[in-house]
Amino acid sequence: MLYHFQLELSDVDRGIYETLDFRAIQHPSEAPPYLLSRALAYALSYQENIEFSPVGLGDPDTPALWAKDHFGNIDLWIEIGNPSAKKLHKATKTAKNVVVYTYKNAHLLVKEISENNVHRAKEIQIFAFDANFLKNLEEHLKKNCRWSILIQQGQLDVGVGEKSISTDVQKVPV
Repeated sequence: MLYHFQLELSDVDRGIYETLDFRAIQHPSEAPPYLLSRALAYALSYQENIEFSPVGLGDPDTPALWAKDHFGNIDLWIEIGNPSAKKLHKATKTAKNVVVYTYKNAHLLVKEISENNVHRAKEIQIFAFDANFLKNLEEHLKKNCRWSILIQQGQLDVGVGEKSISTDVQKVPV
């Protein structure tokens, strides 16, 4: 299914104020928390050249989202969920910055990274979404989503119509 997201982004922490307009295709095997995490990752890591991987979930060796520099090098590699240590090892060797947005058990991810000698493991940024937050947001997932996103002091507020759904975005140390 194709979802159209129109987000009014106010990222006070990074000084970014943008209107984002993008589409995200939900793969048949993709659960709503994964799709929502991808859409939120787009907003939370927004930079001028960010895009969804062109092959999506079809290629397990590519990131969910990425941003390339002017020379075609991967500046930002974004994963969703709990990617394998092998994939993160490749990501840290390929990209300048690696970020994971997870809706799963972040501590299991950190344990796997620690046990598998992942290159530049300490530089990987991991952010965990609260499962209840995503469940509440899923109730407002429609083919056309017009949301406002406010990020301030680590707090994420998603405005959907008259309702606001909030959570702390937990940064998990590796």
